[in-house]
Amino acid sequence: MKITRQNFSTIYTCFPGGKHKVLTMSYDDGKIYDRRLVALFNKYGIRGTFHINGNGLFGDMGPLPRIPFDEIKELYQGHEVSCHTYTHPTIARCPLSQVVQQVIEDRKALEAACGYPVRGMSYPNGSYSKEIMQMLPACGIEYSRIVGDTDDFAFPENYLAWKATCHHSHNLMENAERFAGLHKTQYLYMMYVWGHSYEFGEDEGEWEKMEKFCEYIGGREDIWYATNIEIVDYMHASENLKFSAAGDMAYNPNAIPVWISVDGAAHAIAPGETLRLKEA
Repeated sequence: MKITRQNFSTIYTCFPGGKHKVLTMSYDDGKIYDRRLVALFNKYGIRGTFHINGNGLFGDMGPLPRIPFDEIKELYQGHEVSCHTYTHPTIARCPLSQVVQQVIEDRKALEAACGYPVRGMSYPNGSYSKEIMQMLPACGIEYSRIVGDTDDFAFPENYLAWKATCHHSHNLMENAERFAGLHKTQYLYMMYVWGHSYEFGEDEGEWEKMEKFCEYIGGREDIWYATNIEIVDYMHASENLKFSAAGDMAYNPNAIPVWISVDGAAHAIAPGETLRLKEA
């Protein structure tokens, strides 16, 4: 009896452009130093997410002024505006009904400011609980960042407990150099940096360190520069690809293009397209 062997292709998920690395930034509180930080990101093609308290849009809160309501849309254009609760309480100590209010009112204020649905969050004061995580999807939140550093480039098991690679004051250049050196394309890697722009303050030395990082890591051909929600949306879209039983076709039912690698060659699958892998 003759045994027929199947020729299987090796298919991998890729980031846009066939890339295997992604960099994202995450900054809280919407203080006026965001202006300088956004300008720095824009200079080097780096993109990120800014988690803002809705009540801060309507006046200066605390010792450092916040970005005013009418500046939000223009300042953060090309980046993401995300929730940080309306008044920044330590929410694990709050009744769940109040946490719901904090999230919903924050979303409403931010959406009025930026003009699109706000679907992400970072926990104020790093405070959260299992019950809060379970409640957030009903409030329209699809991810939320926690505090702490992994010093790693892996993806979170749960996007509602998303821990960053590092704070900008913790092994920033060391992690950037390791990240830049990653070359094994059979893996997907993510570097995620978090912090607060007011931590730089008027310290020119700290701003120089951040610019050194941006200059070093920006503009690389093998890195996708994305916001937090873009990563979540893209990974969900990639998981939603449909493959034939024979492994010779891939259908993209999503509204965005999704990239795959077939035996080392990168291909984009357009929305609604069925890609015949052998022909590709």
